[in-house]
Amino acid sequence: MHLTALILTLGLLWPVGPPLPEILRGWQPPPGPYAAGHRGVDLAAPPETLVVAPVAGTVTFAGPVGGRGVLTLTLPHSGAPPLRTTFSPVTPLVRTGTRVAAGTPVARVAPGTHCPESCLHWGLLRGDRYLNPLLLTPRAPSRLLPVGG
Repeated sequence: MHLTALILTLGLLWPVGPPLPEILRGWQPPPGPYAAGHRGVDLAAPPETLVVAPVAGTVTFAGPVGGRGVLTLTLPHSGAPPLRTTFSPVTPLVRTGTRVAAGTPVARVAPGTHCPESCLHWGLLRGDRYLNPLLLTPRAPSRLLPVGG
């Protein structure tokens, strides 16, 4: 299934908010697997902000990585390999193996040093390829305007 069609089918939510969070830093894909880049987006969120599952899935990791709390949610029926969305720095509220519905609280934003101000780093992967997690957000439909006036 094409990624755009899949996303429309899944009907994903924002992981924090309402209101819609401010994007502090956008996705900047690296030119290679080990090159510099920003492999996700940073959403403004004070410590203790509730993080919800943007879509139904299975928690496939919930624990520390490099001194930061990380939670990974694997999206079923999203192709092979399946899409995975990640959140850090967080304090997980659910354990690895837990199946969750969209909107289920899965973590709280933890204080961290990823952003100059408190944030939630949100990532999206298919296998080892990073994707822009903003592709998962709901958007208003495009409208064509008449040519001329």
